[in-house]
Amino acid sequence: MRVALGLSYDGAAFCGWQTQPNVNTVQDAVEEALGSFLAGRVSTVCAGRTDTGVHALNQVIHLDTDAVRSPESWVRGLNALLPATVAVQWARAVPKDFHARFSAQVREYLYVIRNDRVRSPLLDGRVGWVFRTLNRDAMQHAANRMLGEHDFSCFRSSECQAASPVRHLQAIDIIEQAPYFYFRFRANAFLHHMIRNIMGTLVYVGMGRQSPEWVDTLLASQDRRLAAPTFSPAGLYLAGVTYPEQYDIPRPDSRALLHLLAGFSLPSSGQL
Repeated sequence: MRVALGLSYDGAAFCGWQTQPNVNTVQDAVEEALGSFLAGRVSTVCAGRTDTGVHALNQVIHLDTDAVRSPESWVRGLNALLPATVAVQWARAVPKDFHARFSAQVREYLYVIRNDRVRSPLLDGRVGWVFRTLNRDAMQHAANRMLGEHDFSCFRSSECQAASPVRHLQAIDIIEQAPYFYFRFRANAFLHHMIRNIMGTLVYVGMGRQSPEWVDTLLASQDRRLAAPTFSPAGLYLAGVTYPEQYDIPRPDSRALLHLLAGFSLPSSGQL
């Protein structure tokens, strides 16, 4: 049978999702726990390979196994074997045609940035930090110019292995809740480092180093060297993945996720 699992993890503890020689990855931790749980080696496929330091609120993976377990057993059994930085949120038996990567319709990421003169050591790795004042309207205007289907070569890592640089960016929503900014990205798929590279450009625009119209020049150039530097992975979360309804995969609730992340903000004096 094929099983889908929803994972949440703290990416600061790992060198990304994908197994690599001589480093600690999320995939290694998950497959080690699965091997103990099922008494045999298991391979997994994920919806999106997160980078070093990138977190996940609802990463989706699938695996094939002959073992029969209840959803609750999958969750509790695996969580007893996983490190504290990784936890299974839900489990589903899915049809054989389900594929965590190729069946995905939409991937959603959230970026949280602290825009303050001084960094917070308590939020290290949980949020990005920019000490220069950011202009939300300018960043939103720049973000809107990226929406739709484009060749995103200017925001593509040199190590990207995707067959095509063309992606359909459905939404970039920017919410300001001082001293924090919340960036919500939705697309059918993303290129390697695409979101972090876009964030670097949005931050440049927000600081006033470039105008929102700069985005048009970058997209037309298809040249990564002309765009802003790659932004820090701190504060980037894979929020969730949307699949066709017949697979009954829990969908990300953006409002609930934003409410969760709003916990980074201090309440007003009247709420204390």
